[in-house]
Amino acid sequence: HLVESGGGMVQPGGSLRLSCEASGFTFSSVDMSWVRQAPGKGPEWVSGINTDGGVTYYADSVKGRFTISRDNAKNTLYLHMNSLKPEDTALYYCAGNALPVDFCPVAKCYEAQWGQGTQVTVSS
Repeated sequence: HLVESGGGMVQPGGSLRLSCEASGFTFSSVDMSWVRQAPGKGPEWVSGINTDGGVTYYADSVKGRFTISRDNAKNTLYLHMNSLKPEDTALYYCAGNALPVDFCPVAKCYEAQWGQGTQVTVSS
């Protein structure tokens, strides 16, 4: 079970921190990803992280602006988003990975089952 939170409406250039609380599985044993879906578009993988947080990957569209992290003691995944742009507007989901995080930049690495998502809207 995954529950995302932290979304909201911000102006361009603003920041947000998303959280994803996990339960019902051994969170510390699973590589995780953030995925987003904008209205009328398909899912877009945003970022992935390995089990101990030492390996991370980002989509080119967010590289240098977003930071993924995790706290295994709290069973929580985070996404720190800076320098937000209108094109970042989407519903953001966290997902467990079906493949190791190293595959994420080149393959669909995340599971199909997500939480309810948290809306991020970037607008002036």
